[in-house]
Amino acid sequence: MQLSPTSHIDTFARDRLPPFEQWPRLEFTTDLLRYPDRLNAAAEIIDAAVAAFGPDRPAIRTDGGEEWTYGDLLRRSNQVAQVLVEDLGLVPGNRVLLRSPNNPWAVACWLGVLKAGGVVVTTMAALRARDLTPVVAKSLPSIALVDHRFLEEVDVVRDSAAPDLVVVSFGGSGDGDLTARCAAKSGAFSNILTAADDVALFGPTSGSTGAPKITIHFHRDILSIDNTFGRGVLRLEADDVVACTAPLAFTFGLGMLVVFPLRAGACMFLVESATPARLADLVEEHGITVLATAPTAYKQILKAGKIDKLRGLRAAVSAGEHIPQGVWEQIEADIKLKVIDGIGATEMLHIFISAAGDDIRPGATGKPVPGFRATILGPDGEELPPGVEGRLAVIGPVGCRYLDDDRQRTYVVNGWNVTGDTFYRDEDGYFHYCSRTDNMIVSSGYNIGGPEVEAAIDTHPDVVESAVVAEPDPERGSIVCAFVVLRDGVEGDAAKAKEIQDYVKRQLAPYKYPRDVRFRTSLPRNPSGKLQHYILREIVEKEHSQ
Repeated sequence: MQLSPTSHIDTFARDRLPPFEQWPRLEFTTDLLRYPDRLNAAAEIIDAAVAAFGPDRPAIRTDGGEEWTYGDLLRRSNQVAQVLVEDLGLVPGNRVLLRSPNNPWAVACWLGVLKAGGVVVTTMAALRARDLTPVVAKSLPSIALVDHRFLEEVDVVRDSAAPDLVVVSFGGSGDGDLTARCAAKSGAFSNILTAADDVALFGPTSGSTGAPKITIHFHRDILSIDNTFGRGVLRLEADDVVACTAPLAFTFGLGMLVVFPLRAGACMFLVESATPARLADLVEEHGITVLATAPTAYKQILKAGKIDKLRGLRAAVSAGEHIPQGVWEQIEADIKLKVIDGIGATEMLHIFISAAGDDIRPGATGKPVPGFRATILGPDGEELPPGVEGRLAVIGPVGCRYLDDDRQRTYVVNGWNVTGDTFYRDEDGYFHYCSRTDNMIVSSGYNIGGPEVEAAIDTHPDVVESAVVAEPDPERGSIVCAFVVLRDGVEGDAAKAKEIQDYVKRQLAPYKYPRDVRFRTSLPRNPSGKLQHYILREIVEKEHSQ
C-alpha cells in the first residue's frame, strides 16, 4: 500500500498512522468511490454545492429562526479559513479542536478547518476537562475553536496540560471573537489542495478503557460515507430538510447533518438540545422531511402520544443502537413510516449495514450498503454460515486506523474491521443484531465506557471500589448501574447515591452518570482477584427478566 504525496507541512497525523500491515483491507468497488489523487473534502461539500445549486438555497435553519444560505455558509467557512491561516498561523496538517453544540458557526468552523488543510478534532460540548484532556494530549491541537458558552473546560485543559493551545471563542462579543474576526475578512479563500488520502478528521471514540482511541479519516473517507449510505440508501432530495439529534462530534451526526444534506442541495435543521417530545413538535412546525435519532427518542415520541407529528417525514433513520422490532412496527402501523435502521462505528465513520423502503425486513438491521461487504467471524477468525452468531466483520472504502494505538491489532482481524458486535446472517443475507461483545454500555444512543465511569466513581473520597455494568431499561435501552463499596462508617443511602451521581456529573459528560447506584459490602472477584462483572450483569438481568 502506498499513500499519495502529502500536502501537509505538519505531518503529525500521517506519521502516526498504524503500519500498513495493520490496516484493514480497503475496497473501492463502485464508480462513485474512485477519487482523484488531490481532493479537499470541504471544497467538494460546499464549493461544489454552491456551483451546482446556487448560492441562494437555504443551507441551515435553526429552531431559533436563524437561516444561512449556501452562499452564506461558503463565505463564512472561507472567512474561518482566512482567520486560521492569516491570523492564527495555521499550516496544513495542524490540528484544530472544535467544541460546540450543533449550530451554524460550528459547521462553518468544521468546513473552514478542512479548507485550510487542517485536521479537525470535533468534541462534544458536554465533555468535561477530564474527558477532553486525553484527547488533547493525544491529538496535540495547536488551536481550539470553542463556542463562547463552553470555554471553561477548555481553559482548564489548556492551563493544566496544553499551555501552547491557542483558544478562540465564537458567538460572543468583543473584537477577539471569531465571528468579529471573520467579519473583517473578504470571504475569498483558495482551498488547500490536499491529497485524497491526507488526514482530514480525528474522531475520538468513547474511551471505554479510560484512554479514548482516536480514529483517523481521510478527505476521501468523508465523501465515501455519502457515496455509500448517503446516495445508496438514504437518497436525500434537494428539497429535504434534515434534522438529527446527534452532535457533530459523532460521525453519525456529521454525516446526517453536514455531509449528506450539502452534497444533495438539501437544508440541515440544527437543534442544540430538545427532548424527544419537543423534537416531534419541531418536525411538524418546521416541515422537517428527514429525521435521524436514536431508538430511545422514537420510543419516547410514541409514549408521549406525538407520533402523528412525524407524519410529514419522508424518511426516518435510527442508529446508535438496534431499534426494537415492536417500536418499528408500531411506527409503521401508526403513520406508515418505515424507519431506516443501521449500524455504523466511529472507526468506519458512518453506517455500513442498513436497508430502506421495501428492502427493510423488520427485526433485521439490513444488508451491507453499496460499497461494503460483511461477514460473521467465529472465535478463530473463520467465516461462519448463516444462522450462526458471531463477530460482525466489515470491509469497504473506509476502515479502522487508530492514531498511534496498539489497539489497532484487536479491531482489525485478517483485513476485516471487527466492530465488537455479535450478529448473525440469515439465508437471504440480512444481518440481525444480537449484542455487544465488549463492556460498552449503549444508553439512549450514547456509548459509555464502563471502566471510565468506574474510574470517576473511585475517586470519590467515600468510595473504596466500584463496578459498572449495563442495566436493561425500557426507555433508554440500557442505563449505567454502579455497584459501590463505601469506606467503613459511611452509610449507603439515597442521599449518598445522589451525591455520587452528582460527583460523576462534575467529572464526566452528564449522560455518563450512573442512574442506578447500589451499595454493597464487597464486589465479586475470581481467585486471582479479577473483578467479575458478569456476576453483576446476571444480577440486574435476572431482576429485569422476572
